[in-house]
Amino acid sequence: MRFTFLGTAAGMPARDRNVSGLALAPEQQRDWYLIDCGEGTQHQLLRSSYTTAKVRAIFITHVHGDHCYGLPGLLASAQMSGRSAPLTISAPTGVAEFIEAACRYTDFTPVYPIHWLRSDKPGFRYEDEDVVVTSVPLSHRVPSFAYRIEERVRERHLDPGRLAQLGVPRGPLWGELQQGRDVQLEDGRVITSAAVCLPQRRPRCIVVGGDNDQPELLREALLGCDLLIHEATYTEDVLARVGPAYQHSTAAQVAKTAAAAGVPWLGLTHISQRYRRRPGTGTHSLRDLEQEARQHYRGGLFLADDLHSYLLDREHQLYRETRDGVQAVS
Repeated sequence: MRFTFLGTAAGMPARDRNVSGLALAPEQQRDWYLIDCGEGTQHQLLRSSYTTAKVRAIFITHVHGDHCYGLPGLLASAQMSGRSAPLTISAPTGVAEFIEAACRYTDFTPVYPIHWLRSDKPGFRYEDEDVVVTSVPLSHRVPSFAYRIEERVRERHLDPGRLAQLGVPRGPLWGELQQGRDVQLEDGRVITSAAVCLPQRRPRCIVVGGDNDQPELLREALLGCDLLIHEATYTEDVLARVGPAYQHSTAAQVAKTAAAAGVPWLGLTHISQRYRRRPGTGTHSLRDLEQEARQHYRGGLFLADDLHSYLLDREHQLYRETRDGVQAVS
């Protein structure tokens, strides 16, 4: 799994951060998925390897503008670029109505089919040949959701010793068994694919949270998960000053939840503009967020940056892509 942050700011863009957007692609495929689409997302895509022609599905966490204002422009640009393939958009109530109104009043009629799924319906589930996606209700000023994205492991590896033991001759029968189909031998015996295939590897899994002031709501969804990507808008001291009305998480809250669930990797995003890379007197630093999280979490941790890409490999190890290759996240 490869994913790229298209926007990591909270509420409004900063000079070096766009508002929320995350691209995720199955391994070695051009098709990809988009989680949230804040204003300017299509501009960020122009600086990446992802194209609107190949986005397979879009998942919106909630109706706030920094998570969906980029949708009308992206959909229109996809059409102008020649898209004809159907597109699935999963979102809570309000997002489809917003897009339908934008289309109606801006003279835009999509020529490619758009299939809407309500992620706020109980039992929501999106699946295709590569992923299975479910939603988890969160706590925010409007209905907000996290998405649990688990890959579908399709490859099968035969056990040559078991095949020899059962007397299955090399050739087309092996190919049938590797494709998951049962076969019948000349002596009448039926050999099932499950009987001669090695155990499949454990699927990779990522949870991406929308805005939320109760990260502990994700504990069940995080079981068996490799990576949690969640907002960390504030540190605890700032939350104490601004109060709980905005219903956002602190780095400490998210770190405690990730640690309690045993999640090996944690990415913090949706960062308030008050946290600077080079803080001056009396200002806050990005390092404040990292230090607060590390007080409670001992796994691999990173603060998201726009257009940084990461790779979660088949051994469930996380790396950041750099110009020189990949760098392990620690």
